[in-house]
Amino acid sequence: MVPPAAALAVTVLFLSLCVDRIIGDPHSRFHPVALLGRFIGWWGRPSHYSPKFQRFTGVVMWLVTVALFILPFFLVSRFAPWYLYILLAPFLLKICFAWRSLEEHALSVAHALSAGVEEGRQKVQMMVSRDTAQLDKEHILSAAFESLSENLTDSIVAPLFWYTVFGLTGAAGYRASNTMDAMLGYRDERAKIGWFPARMDDVLTYIPARISAALLLLWFATQGTFAAAYQVMRKDGHKRPGFNGGIVMAAMAGGCSTRFEKPGVYTLGNGPRPLEEAGPDIIRAARAVTLMLAILAGTALILLGGWINYIGI
Repeated sequence: MVPPAAALAVTVLFLSLCVDRIIGDPHSRFHPVALLGRFIGWWGRPSHYSPKFQRFTGVVMWLVTVALFILPFFLVSRFAPWYLYILLAPFLLKICFAWRSLEEHALSVAHALSAGVEEGRQKVQMMVSRDTAQLDKEHILSAAFESLSENLTDSIVAPLFWYTVFGLTGAAGYRASNTMDAMLGYRDERAKIGWFPARMDDVLTYIPARISAALLLLWFATQGTFAAAYQVMRKDGHKRPGFNGGIVMAAMAGGCSTRFEKPGVYTLGNGPRPLEEAGPDIIRAARAVTLMLAILAGTALILLGGWINYIGI
């Protein structure tokens, strides 16, 4: 007897979270996202194209990259029998999000700082694009926990949201799009070729970012800091460039009574707690949002009888 589509979708969702917590993200050049990154790096070199064709190239290659990356996810969703699907799908979905490794990256910066500021600068440089050479301890921690807060949406909420709506292909499509934005969406020589990937990432992240912020506010309401989180989100959420990441980061800073600061660019929040003290609460809030989202997604799949996940099984 074939299980209902909704039951399969929910089972895959929660199994993928278990897989993530158990194995994290193995460091391998053959990891699908690493392969994706190499493909983007191959075609995403502006010097290979005339400036007048770079935006057109970005559009065409965005479509090609998404299509190629989602193909195996689509084939498994459409053609694998349910008993094979339930074995493969949790690992495929896990490829599209990073929960455990997001925490590990932030914690590795805090651990490196125990050996000295220079070690912390080197470790945080792996997480952010800003110049870390002159950052002090608090700004190193700020860079690390800002990255965790922003990537709560990009690396967890958005892939699982699009999985809930469009199944494995939705999660894979978002992961491909977000990876292109991460590699090409900069205001430097990549500005033209990365214009379309950056705009598409803004569009695809718009709803998930607001879900992240809402779930953070709900969590902070249970912690007695809802008012501070909401006030800082309203006051500072627009200060960071872009219209998605800032609201989540500001809500996190306000709810944890701390502040995030990129020197000379923005300051989010004005709380008195140093990030060394607030860090564990930031990680706890990110975990709470992930689990709340999983419960909401599972409930939506069950109530809608799997229809919402129609590109899946």
